[in-house]
Amino acid sequence: MDKSESWSSVTQRNTKNLGIWTLMWVLTLAIATFGPLFLWEEESSLTLIAVIINAVFGVGMILANRRYINGLDELLKKIHLEAMAMALGVGIVGGFTYSLLDTTNLINGDAEISVICILIALTYLTGIFLGQKRYA
Repeated sequence: MDKSESWSSVTQRNTKNLGIWTLMWVLTLAIATFGPLFLWEEESSLTLIAVIINAVFGVGMILANRRYINGLDELLKKIHLEAMAMALGVGIVGGFTYSLLDTTNLINGDAEISVICILIALTYLTGIFLGQKRYA
């Protein structure tokens, strides 16, 4: 951070950058998912290219998230760290439990990764909300 640049402007820039990388990752994920179904009729070379592009944007999103968190003040870093710890724990425990319910045929249908992704995201958002409330 440049001395003439305020913490607020750096945070705003990092937030915007993270939003752009996240949007690009989501868009390329949609293209990699639906392209073989609707655009190029299961042409595996195009699908592979789409998946690689999606992975590149995913790495960019991870690095942008890291930059965003490193730019936060100590309290906000603590809030995010606690929320991430909860999301990781819920994701691992919930994911394995969900998978076990599927493999032991205790649930109808197959365990879907999208359910775990939603669970992790909701846990993280809840953790951020509760952390903000707790420390405000």
